[in-house]
Formats: sequence, structure tokens, C-alpha cells
Amino acid sequence: MNVRFLGGVREIGRSGVLIDGDLLIDFGMKTATPPQFPLDADPEAVVVSHGHLDHVGMIPALLSGDRRPSIHWTPPTRELALTLARDTLKLHGGTYDCPFTEQEVKRVTQVSETHGYRETFEAAGYAVTFFDAGHIPGSAHILVEDSESRSASGNRTQSDDGGTRLLYTGDFHTDDQRLVAGTTARPEADVVITESTYSDVTHEARAAIEERFAESVRTTLWEGGTVVIPAFAIGRTQEAMLICDAYDIPCYVDGMGTHVTELIRRHPEFVRDPEALRRAKSHARFVDGRDGQRERIAAQNTAIITTSGMLSGGPAMTYVPEIRDRPVNKIAMTGYQVEGTPGRELLETGRAEIDGQVMPVAAQVEQYDFSAHADRDGLLAFLDQYRNSQVLVVHGDRCEAFAGELSEDGFDAAAPERGDTIEL
Repeated sequence: MNVRFLGGVREIGRSGVLIDGDLLIDFGMKTATPPQFPLDADPEAVVVSHGHLDHVGMIPALLSGDRRPSIHWTPPTRELALTLARDTLKLHGGTYDCPFTEQEVKRVTQVSETHGYRETFEAAGYAVTFFDAGHIPGSAHILVEDSESRSASGNRTQSDDGGTRLLYTGDFHTDDQRLVAGTTARPEADVVITESTYSDVTHEARAAIEERFAESVRTTLWEGGTVVIPAFAIGRTQEAMLICDAYDIPCYVDGMGTHVTELIRRHPEFVRDPEALRRAKSHARFVDGRDGQRERIAAQNTAIITTSGMLSGGPAMTYVPEIRDRPVNKIAMTGYQVEGTPGRELLETGRAEIDGQVMPVAAQVEQYDFSAHADRDGLLAFLDQYRNSQVLVVHGDRCEAFAGELSEDGFDAAAPERGDTIEL
């Protein structure tokens, strides 16, 4: 089995792994100016770990010309991928920033095949199984088995030809969130390709973060201020809604997160507590963006959960300028801020470029670690089950360093570079 790394190595974004030239795992887009894409591929089949832009953003581009690979994913991942593709078309269609067309997005539905967790299926001659990764609804670890590692009955065999079982973790979390439960899956594997986003971070206990967040928002509202909560549409918006409902914090929800919430509710089997999500939706007020509505909401004594999570677009471009000049107001960041984004600039300098204009922000700015990724302890606990496996570290800012730390601890670990091909 030969594995080529197309992107998402020694970086976060544009993930893509190609097996034997035939089976592609993920094909994402890195948010930057201009966007960055993985190396090209022409696979027979594609399997997708989850519906975030850095893992699915380039999927329609695989269907250009006469190329028609089958695409395999869970039902929520399929819908999320199509939502993101349509949003990319809306924002950037016809430009370099959008390397596919509306026709190619339509073709995705023609070649799509959905699968549940632990339901083994065939793709490009490989046996593939999804396991719950605990990241967002529908997220999956992907186990790929070549034909030599399976018997006719589907069980592992000791092949003389050295069959291989490869586990691609995707993005995963080992702790429970309100929206999804942490992963407990540890399928047997000879090789593990693991994400490493927070390999040098220990997350604060989620309950403590929630309490601090809720107390901060309540204080601002009590003092007469407005709280803008920038949040990723997929996962983080719904998590913030659940927290606001649990702590009885009045809130509006705006942006793509409104559509994504409805989408996720159509797949209750992929959510930890569907009834809690229903209550959270009833508790929140959804914004439809009518003329002047956002400006009126920004003047209210309320919390506003809105895209984009890094202040790079969306309704946040209306709310932040409206509330930025009053110190009693607050901007509560809920996710990782990539270097070069307005959100990162705001955290580091107190200023942000909004719609092409650099604005000083007098409102309070806070950062909360509501990460949907495993931290260092979670990564090490997960990988402890694979001490006899080869470990390839991807999807992180310090892949080499983490691979080195694993090697010092006795693992057979390495951090591939973009374009590398490794024979397993």
C-alpha cells in the first residue's frame, strides 16, 4: 500500500491522502488569501471523514471533465459538504478562489453513497469502515483494509503477502461535548494517520470553560452590553446554542449556522442528545437578515451567535462594527483563530480588518477553548492503543515535534511532507 500526502501535512488545512493512486481520503481547502488547495488527484473513489471546509472544500473539483469517482461519507457529512460547496460558489463562484462550478456540485449528488458507523463497504477495491470520531455530527475515523488483510468472511487474516489495515483518524475528540459524545472507537490497525492539532495543549475542563463563559456573558448583559459570539457554522454554533439554553442566556443565531442547525436535526442518530438540541433551537431566535434587522439586534441587551468564527465574512461583518466602540460590549471568540485572519488580528492587536477597513475595537475581547479536537492528553491516550503500529502525524502546526516526542516514547512515528509517498 502506497500513501501519498496531498496536503494537510505540517499544516492545518487542505487535507488529502491518496492510497495507491485509487482511493482518496478527504480533499479540502485551506482558508487563506488566496485559498490554498491540495495536490491534484484522479481517484477511483473518495472517502470523507467529516464536513469541515479543510476536509471537503475541494470535493466537487474531483468531478470536472469526465471524472466520476464515487464519494463515500456519512449522511450528515454529505449534506454539510454540499452546503459548504454552495456557499463557496455564492461567495467566490467564477473566480480563482472557487476551483469548481455549479455543474460539478450537482454531479456530487449523482456519485454520492452514504454509510453509517461500523458498516463496512467497498471503495476502489478496499474494505472501508467508518467509526464515530466524536468531532462533529457525522465525523468519522476511516479504517481502510486492502484485500490481503481480510478473509472472505471479513475477518483479519495473517497474509503471507502482508496485507495492511490503515486507520485515518480524521479530526477527533475523546471527551464529550454537548453536541456529540467523545470517540471510544479503537479499531485494530497496522498504520495510523493521526491529526495533531492540539498536541502541545491541555484543554481546561469543559464544565469550567462553560461556567466561565456563561458568567462573563451574563455579566455583560447585566451591565447593559451586547455580546457577539463568532462561531463556526458547523458544530460550534450548535454547541454555543446548547450552552446558552443550559444557562438560560437569551441569544440570537445568525448566518449559515441557522441552516446547519436544521440540517443536523434531520439526523438525530448522529447527535448526543436530540431533545436538548430541539430545546436549544426553541430557546434561540433565528435571524433572517431582513433590512436593518441586524443593526436593531446589535443594539439589544442580548447574545448573538454568528458566523464567521474567524471574522472573515458573514453577518459578523455587521455586528462587530455595530458594537465595537462601547467598552461594555463584548466579543467572545469560541474557536481557533488561524494566523492571518481578522479574528487572530483582533486577539493580538485589538484591531481587525472588517470589509477592507481596519477598525480599532474598544469592546472587550475574550477567547474560550471550546475545541472539538483532542488535546495532548487525549491524543496520547488514543495513540496508546497503537504502540505496535506505524504512526504518521498530520494536521497540525507542530507535526515534526509531536512525531519526535512519540518516537522518544517508543513509537514508530514520522511527520510526512506535502507530496511525500510512503510505502507501507
